[in-house]
Amino acid sequence: MSVKAASGVGSFPAYRSALVQMGTAQKNAARSAPAYSLYVNRRLGRYLAALAYTAGLTPNAVTGISAVFTFAGIALLVIFPPSLWLGVAVALLLATGYALDSADGQLARLTRTGSAAGEWLDHIVDAVKTSLLPLALMVGLYRFDAVPPLLLLVPLFAAVACAVLFFSMMLTEQLRRQRGVESLADGSRRLSWVRSVLVVPMDYGLLCWVFVLYGAVPVFMTVYTVIVAATAAFLVLASVKWFRELSVLPEAPRGKHLRETVPETPSDPGGQR
Repeated sequence: MSVKAASGVGSFPAYRSALVQMGTAQKNAARSAPAYSLYVNRRLGRYLAALAYTAGLTPNAVTGISAVFTFAGIALLVIFPPSLWLGVAVALLLATGYALDSADGQLARLTRTGSAAGEWLDHIVDAVKTSLLPLALMVGLYRFDAVPPLLLLVPLFAAVACAVLFFSMMLTEQLRRQRGVESLADGSRRLSWVRSVLVVPMDYGLLCWVFVLYGAVPVFMTVYTVIVAATAAFLVLASVKWFRELSVLPEAPRGKHLRETVPETPSDPGGQR
């Protein structure tokens, strides 16, 4: 199956067919996947991936469109003062960008056009938005004197915490893969959905929609501070868990240590996003 097979096909039957096929292009969920990302954003991404397939778009093109939506929302935080309409616009742009971020990987699996370069591009966009969003929020709040100066430390701290969390998650997963370990949700575990709900405060999807409160800055900052504090607490607890887990894993096969591999060699030969 290839992207070219769907190029120029924009009929509803073709879309429905692609949507059905998307059911076979789902990857297993990570064990700690938060609820919004798992149950809402992935479904939205499925619809967008089917639409992209019928339009003949490539996964990298979808990644680019996702970046446009995301960075447009981030830019608005710097350009305009806090208001109800701004918060709604930012939330919609960020949430759409996040749904497209899920769509590119699903499209890559459906069309079997995933690549190491595509996965790299996807993660680079994620890394940039992870740090840029709180920094843009800080600049916007400072420019329009919307909060006391001391509260500007909250988004500044968030930029550090989110960047470290993102890097830690990526590195931990790569080290697990080297040793043949996958952190996947087990459908037989009754508490898997409870874990997804408990980590909702760290869900980027939730953060996107919190911006609808941006018209009431004190309320927004209260909720945002709680999210940042929860993220920091999760980072500390997860770091301890990850360190202990990695300490007891067997050594990676010879030649597969991250310190020894050539940078161009992908650790995921399947190229799955």
